[in-house]
Amino acid sequence: MKILIVGEGGRESAIGTKIKKDNTQAKLFFAKGNATTEQLGTNLPYNSIKELRDFALKEQIDLTIVGPEAPLVAGIVDDFREHGLKIFGAKARAARLEGSKAFSKKFMQTYDVKTAQAVVFDSYENAERYVATKNYPLVIKASGLAGGKGVVICQNHNEAEATLHDFMIRKIHGDSGIQVIIEDYLAGFEASVIAFSNGEQLFPCIPVKDYKKVGTGNTGPNTGGMGTAAPSPEFTRDHYIDFEKNILEPTLKGLKSERLDFQGFIFFGLMVTASGCHLLEYNMRLGDPETQVLLALMENNLLDVIEDCLAGKDPGLRFSNEKAVCLVMCSGGYPQTIETGFEITGLEKVQHSQVLFAGAESVLGRQYTTGGRVLNLVATAENFDEARKKVYADALPVHFDYAFYREDIAKF
Repeated sequence: MKILIVGEGGRESAIGTKIKKDNTQAKLFFAKGNATTEQLGTNLPYNSIKELRDFALKEQIDLTIVGPEAPLVAGIVDDFREHGLKIFGAKARAARLEGSKAFSKKFMQTYDVKTAQAVVFDSYENAERYVATKNYPLVIKASGLAGGKGVVICQNHNEAEATLHDFMIRKIHGDSGIQVIIEDYLAGFEASVIAFSNGEQLFPCIPVKDYKKVGTGNTGPNTGGMGTAAPSPEFTRDHYIDFEKNILEPTLKGLKSERLDFQGFIFFGLMVTASGCHLLEYNMRLGDPETQVLLALMENNLLDVIEDCLAGKDPGLRFSNEKAVCLVMCSGGYPQTIETGFEITGLEKVQHSQVLFAGAESVLGRQYTTGGRVLNLVATAENFDEARKKVYADALPVHFDYAFYREDIAKF
């Protein structure tokens, strides 16, 4: 098979690695890819949907898998299908559940998906007046896509005012922040549940614990994710039953009622409180770095799962009983201003973990940083302590200027 994988992060490295492991003869193409994906197949220079579609038609690509959210929101699935190309991912209408948090929140409220109380604002002045009346902490979200960085937990009125000014006036996230959602704060622990959709049903994977804050001890701003552990030890069977009843089932009802059917992935970002599971957000794709631990534990052939979903079948998901840990190594300054172009050394000394590059490229056989999240170290073991020891031992010899990572991934 010829497979096109759209994206260039650690998630796409994990997808490509899993496919190549299960299907050694598969021919893989990545747009644009990174230092890992070039070892698995061919990296392409294409950005636009038209370029990708024309390539897929010319090369007779058998299947396209979409990693990041932006192409989904822009309609890549609709375009490919109009041209007779097989593709796995949410159509543009369904992708709005991630592309617009305002649309998403209305969907949750309409279909009784359990979530925090929230109000949507297009007016800076009205939003300012509203936060002056609220108790704290308070959550402010940019409505549009912001790379996982458009959510701020404000501890007081001054922080809320500053965040509104950053989002709506300074436009630090561009037009993504000109509309905001102001949400009641929920206290508890977060969990990520990703499900495959076959167009009629949703098939959840094992739950994952994601570490979103940049600093050890959950300090600093939100990021795209600093590490993951699976299955989440905090998320119990009772939590899953609650999630299924109050979030999964009403979501499926809403998708059908609104005709937002699709064959692809849906990500449930959850906050589990004393009163049960609440939905924080939908993502309409595989999470990053959740994918890295999920695919490390998946026993199915990923292509078989996708083909079953495209055929409207139950993929019969199976996962190992082992534990998986992913540690993300980042460029100094992430998630704000970063410098790139630094050589990555010591990779030959990694002994126990899988190295999945994200923000890195190869030049004449050497690897250099190109982004904020540079690489992932992924390990599995019978228990979390052993998996954790592996990734942290392997992080020690890996070096690039200003590198850093959290010290508490999978330290529950």
